[in-house]
Amino acid sequence: MKRRNFLFHSLLAAAALGLPVAACKEAIADAKSAAPTAFRALVENLLKKWCDGMLSMQIDQPDDLTVHGALGCPACDHIHGRCMDSVYPFVHMARKTGEERYLTAAIRVMEWAENNVSQSDGSWTVMPNPKTWRGISVFGAIALAETLHHHGDFLPEKLRAKWTERLSRVGEYLLANFNLTFTNINYGFTALHAFVLIGEVLGDEKYAARAQVLGRDAKQWFTRPNFLLFGEGKPSDALSPKGLHSVDLGYNVEESLNGVIHYALHVGDEELLGLLTKSLEGHLEFMLPDGGWDNSWGTRQAKWSYWGSRTTDGSQPAFSMMADRNPAFATAAIRTTELLQRCTAESGLIYGGLHYAEHGIPPCIHHTFAHAKPLTALLDGPAKLTALQASASLPRQIADGVRHKPEVDVWLVARGPWRATVSTYDFIYKKYCFQGTGGALNILWHEQVGLLFAASMAKYILVEKFNQQLHPDEEEYALTPRLETFIDGKWYTNLYDLGAKAKVSDDSGTITSIATVQLLDENQLPPSKGAIQQQIEYHISKEEMRVVVPPVRDSADEVRLVLPVVSPNTDEVVRIDERTLHIIKPTGMVRLEANVPLQIDITKRERIFNLVPGVQALPIFAEVGENGTRVSVSVVST
Repeated sequence: MKRRNFLFHSLLAAAALGLPVAACKEAIADAKSAAPTAFRALVENLLKKWCDGMLSMQIDQPDDLTVHGALGCPACDHIHGRCMDSVYPFVHMARKTGEERYLTAAIRVMEWAENNVSQSDGSWTVMPNPKTWRGISVFGAIALAETLHHHGDFLPEKLRAKWTERLSRVGEYLLANFNLTFTNINYGFTALHAFVLIGEVLGDEKYAARAQVLGRDAKQWFTRPNFLLFGEGKPSDALSPKGLHSVDLGYNVEESLNGVIHYALHVGDEELLGLLTKSLEGHLEFMLPDGGWDNSWGTRQAKWSYWGSRTTDGSQPAFSMMADRNPAFATAAIRTTELLQRCTAESGLIYGGLHYAEHGIPPCIHHTFAHAKPLTALLDGPAKLTALQASASLPRQIADGVRHKPEVDVWLVARGPWRATVSTYDFIYKKYCFQGTGGALNILWHEQVGLLFAASMAKYILVEKFNQQLHPDEEEYALTPRLETFIDGKWYTNLYDLGAKAKVSDDSGTITSIATVQLLDENQLPPSKGAIQQQIEYHISKEEMRVVVPPVRDSADEVRLVLPVVSPNTDEVVRIDERTLHIIKPTGMVRLEANVPLQIDITKRERIFNLVPGVQALPIFAEVGENGTRVSVSVVST
């Protein structure tokens, strides 16, 4: 055995057996290769930072096996059962650097999982409670299988055998319980990848056979005409009152499409790969030019984090693996990685949005251990996966005009420097969990200053209490632009109107969205004294975005237009007069001008914050006057 490998095996064996490893100081680096590309360097540096961040959060209390080896979370009051997913990046880093701390961390987190979330049927649970959700076993199975597939030859024999036997047990659990429809579609599609990997590691054909059965059925789960993957609802084939399927962009691009693309490439299913190319193209139209994923409208928007979704893995694998079919896919993989880098704290953990740090909100560690896995897979895969270059523009960079996505009743708008999204999508994932809908302007983005409007949930709901952070201890405030009124203390808004209708047109250089809405409560009921029907218009030209609200008819109650402008507390706000506000950003000045007074809501803090999608905003509103209300938003260079 070569000295390099002998030393590494000695190090691994010592750590696996709990023996002193202090003497093993010699770093064992991989063979030197050519200078990395910019993307590879980005991935390597980011993964190293994340692994170090996770190491800093690993609990070292050998006298308490209920916590020893787990990854603590700065944001949550519990341990995330899936933290054992970090075994894969930790072992990769141990092999790459030869540093004992990474290997020790991998062994300890697996031991914690066996002591606390491992079940007799081969599954793992989402919490140290045998009654909690076991479906997450598919993600742990992939992490363990990737570890053994790529690095099994570097593990000492006893440890490799132990982990292989554990993989076999979880594999049997998946075979007995997983199909495409046993719950949300992301589990079944991810199982395609798991079965392929487990079959390869164990050398057992029954896993490949199961993958082929699921792979044949997978082709039925794409909408027309845009080939969006559906099934992120319960049941997965449910339809909304408008007859629309359940679609969630975040889960699709960061998890489900990764799984099915791994499978399709493995078996060489060209028919499926052709379908998946169209699907990636359909989904990619929702990526904003800065790499943000516009999931303002998705069924599982409760977990939208601008860069993706809270507990999913990341969109890099799918777009990297398919980059030879469309060069814009490479750009997508790079842009989303750059965005994750911008949202990573010095501590090495990913914040759940652009402004968590500014608002003093700690990062949940789940983001980091989940998103570390796909970066590890890129580095362990063919060199071409990290040799990508952003040689092609993203669709939304070069778009102009209107694109209607009828499967989700969403319009994508582009004119000059502006990008916008309007939604009347009516599929609700869970009662009271309203994403951006009701004819709302879900997104407004400008190429000079970035994000200006971003839809939150109408009311922040803990759809998954173990997988969402608690809202800050301050008043909750929806970020979605809206019409609203309060009657007898109850909130009525178009954000609850699932029957809203919108017409979007492009004429004479201006794109116009006209939505006909009702102001309803969270039970989708009008005020007892009668419905409040209203119209809200958005006009977008190269020069400005203008909101127009006609006078309120048949109601004595005050209705107001609320425009929470995305703005961190580092932006300067200048009042020019009662109808004009300037927001000074580092790259430009946002000017708001109205025909009625523009007011700033009184809140506990200067800026409001919402965990979805994790941004601060200035809570601006204007009463709808007798002559209606008009507000223009423009950007001026400073």
